[in-house]
Amino acid sequence: MVDLNSDLGENEPGRVVSDDDAMLRVVTSANVSCGVHAGTADGIRATLAAAVARGVAIGAHPSYRDREGFGRRMLDVDSPTLQADVEEQIGLLRDLAAAAGARLAYVKPHGALYNAIVHDERQARDVVAAVRAVDPSLALLALPGGVVQGVAAHAGLRIVTEAFADRAYLPSGGLVPRAETGAVLHDPDVVSRRMARLAQEGVVDAIDGSDVAVRADSICVHGDSPGAVAMAAAVRRRLEAEGIPLTAFA
Repeated sequence: MVDLNSDLGENEPGRVVSDDDAMLRVVTSANVSCGVHAGTADGIRATLAAAVARGVAIGAHPSYRDREGFGRRMLDVDSPTLQADVEEQIGLLRDLAAAAGARLAYVKPHGALYNAIVHDERQARDVVAAVRAVDPSLALLALPGGVVQGVAAHAGLRIVTEAFADRAYLPSGGLVPRAETGAVLHDPDVVSRRMARLAQEGVVDAIDGSDVAVRADSICVHGDSPGAVAMAAAVRRRLEAEGIPLTAFA
């Protein structure tokens, strides 16, 4: 049993990065932008409404306040500011989800903030504190092996780990930085075979050809990756053909 998620709600006039309607026909969970790194209020509401109609679980996707960099630039934000920013974003998504007739189920930080809490214990504590302040029943979706796992567990939060279908892995188990050649994958067949192996054996092949153990309860296909819907659909078909059921973790 595995969850399939995607980052959505990031479209805006003049910058359409994902086909949310098509993706919501495939995934079981949607990480919806909180409007800080991308997206508009109307677009986010439309994505939430479509997720509710499809029975897709909804998570908040908070970010650094970095619209220009799409939330993918590391920022040095002090703890009070970071916690307040994340709380505000989660609270907004919670209220918008409720207005759409759904309950917010989890939180998945976006971009550079997501990567920061893998290694930075201070920022991990800030994010965990923000989640607890809004709703301690929310799950936290994160990369396995990061310091945020221990911080979240100590704080009593449920931690859910994920793998990335469309990203290459380092032998250490981390993701290949986006700036490096081969960091983002595009071939639906390659991606689906990798994820079937992950679901069955708990391993993915690293960029150097070695096997890396990855424990993941969810698989992510970034909504803004080229060919994202085709990759997500291929992953779903492959997993279902292998007898692996897809269901939301939350």
